[in-house]
Amino acid sequence: MAGMGPPPKDPGTRVRRNATVAMTTLPAQGRPGAAPRWPLIPDVVMTTRRDLAKAKVAELREKLAEAEETDAPTGPIERRLDLALEKLAILEAQLRHQRKLETSLWKDLWGLPQAVEWERLGWMRDVAQYVRHKVLAELGDLDSAKEARQWSDRLGLTPLAMLRLRWRIAVDEVGERRQERQSSGSARGRIKAVG
Repeated sequence: MAGMGPPPKDPGTRVRRNATVAMTTLPAQGRPGAAPRWPLIPDVVMTTRRDLAKAKVAELREKLAEAEETDAPTGPIERRLDLALEKLAILEAQLRHQRKLETSLWKDLWGLPQAVEWERLGWMRDVAQYVRHKVLAELGDLDSAKEARQWSDRLGLTPLAMLRLRWRIAVDEVGERRQERQSSGSARGRIKAVG
């Protein structure tokens, strides 16, 4: 993130320990509860492209019907109609997948530890913007991929971004101990005595 300077050092490695800024500790189990309501309108660009493609298909079908009535050549119109139908099918599939992916990612993100701070700071629309760009990036939009990367830094979704925001995730010691017991117990179960 240009212009932000180097990331802050961990308080334990600083020479001047009295000059530290407090870190915000985020709960390891994440934000409880359901995700907030989706704040953005449907993707206007994709919806408009789809609507224009529908209109083009309707126009070409009319032209094809007129050509068939007058015994005019229909080959060029049929080829253009096929291309328009293909474009329409692609746009409808993209919109369908976009809605599904946005819903899924939105729900997943609001379960993260960072979501506690997003909610406190009222960053619902910011998170939604990230979701929109991330999904469009996954659907092949390079410009949206660049935007999603920048939004992920602003929202603290990378370790360096969390450090710059002065956020850290609490250590879940109980969960770690439980996992250690489960993994050591399962290893013992696989070992058989030879006698």
